[in-house]
Amino acid sequence: MQSAEVVGLALLLAIVVLIVAVAIRRSLLSRAGGVDLCWRPESSSRSRGWVFGQGRFSDTALVLYRSFSPLPLASRTLDREDLEIGARRSPTRGEADLLPVGSVIVRCNDGRQPFEMALSEQSLTGLQAWLESVPPALGQSRGRQARG
Repeated sequence: MQSAEVVGLALLLAIVVLIVAVAIRRSLLSRAGGVDLCWRPESSSRSRGWVFGQGRFSDTALVLYRSFSPLPLASRTLDREDLEIGARRSPTRGEADLLPVGSVIVRCNDGRQPFEMALSEQSLTGLQAWLESVPPALGQSRGRQARG
């Protein structure tokens, strides 16, 4: 084999391994209750800057992972106490071509900087329910009675 063939084969193998790693990570997140969503800083132009990913709810945070990253590290963590959901809107014409079909865009703030999230209507309902509910471990510390 020539060196160019070896380099080409190694590059192809690296790409395949990367795709498999991303697919496995995405599958594991989906099985763990992850939801598909996109996010971007609110200051971005209307049709640019969207990050595609999955979100996973825990008792105290919504952890965001990038879709096209093989690393198991969170891209962003949104603390439940600080996360606020604001106005919602439909995607603009440019956004509709980029975002998943049926996405709803909501303005959010996590105490650091405003941002937008695009997610399905069902995922938005789940997010709102998660924000309004109180985890049993935090129920009494917030002055609410834990449900039993």
